[in-house]
Amino acid sequence: MGRYDLSRADLAERLAGERRYRVDQVWDGLYRHGVGPETLTNLPAALRDRLAADPALGPSLRVDAELSSGSTTKWRFALADGPAVETVLMEYPGRATVCVSSQAGCAMACGFCATGQAGFDRNLTVGEIVEQVVRASALARARGRRLSNVVFMGMGEPMANYDRVWPAVCRLHDDLGLSARHLTVSTVGIVPGIRRLAGEALPVNLAVSLHAADDELRDRLVPINRRYPLADLVAACREWRDARNRRLSFEWALIDGVNDRRADADRLAALARPLGAHVNLIPLNPTPGWPTRGTPVPGIAAFRDRLAGAGVNATVRRNRGVGIDAACGQLAGKVALGRRGGPD
Repeated sequence: MGRYDLSRADLAERLAGERRYRVDQVWDGLYRHGVGPETLTNLPAALRDRLAADPALGPSLRVDAELSSGSTTKWRFALADGPAVETVLMEYPGRATVCVSSQAGCAMACGFCATGQAGFDRNLTVGEIVEQVVRASALARARGRRLSNVVFMGMGEPMANYDRVWPAVCRLHDDLGLSARHLTVSTVGIVPGIRRLAGEALPVNLAVSLHAADDELRDRLVPINRRYPLADLVAACREWRDARNRRLSFEWALIDGVNDRRADADRLAALARPLGAHVNLIPLNPTPGWPTRGTPVPGIAAFRDRLAGAGVNATVRRNRGVGIDAACGQLAGKVALGRRGGPD
């Protein structure tokens, strides 16, 4: 448990006996400036020292590895009890997006995903999620950019940790001042989570990692489909869209010869078009545990064009940070292999 796991009431307890405005000063330091109380010069030195010695006000994340490639930075953060998570900052002119993890590892077992290959350790706490955003925001600010977007597309399945992910979303909105329309929660298809999201007050975005538009193939690529098949998933997506009046996104990792055929594009179009969904096409990043490769560039263009011809909006996501293992779980796996004496 670290500083961003504390509620304002928790912080007030730790500042009992101090003037009431001290709570506001520390809270403002944590969220507006992204710094710990030990650096706040508007606090008396004795109070700074006391707060600096309080374990509950220490950071939850320790940088274990940091790699940069152009405008992309990836961190591997070590947690206090041993597991590691990854966070990726992607910079654009004047703004930045951070991709955060919601779990250490993942239990969804999608074979082409490096995180899924590594297995599941535990859920992240609210504070461990929020601190990833605060760290990324600080770097973006130092580089003259404003952190504008947060996507829950890092390690883990956000809907499987809903009771911590949603409070973190609220903290990002209420205390970091990020617009709900710039917060995106992803899922591989946890239907109850989608329905819960549809009933929340904040109109955040929903992205569904689809990857296949028929149950037979999706059962192989995304095993949770056996529990929540496409008919149930589509019904939940429709409920979310109708409740939120927001555009739904489908994520589709293009795998050569597996889900990039004309028939795959046609099935995807038939599913996406009635929902008014936007499709993000993602060239598959290579992982040691998946035997096939991503679709070559001409195949990606042909798949996108076939979707467009069927009336579906589709964007090819720029493949950033391959050289720094920017796919979810790749850096964690690589560092772990290096520590075991395996290939680097």
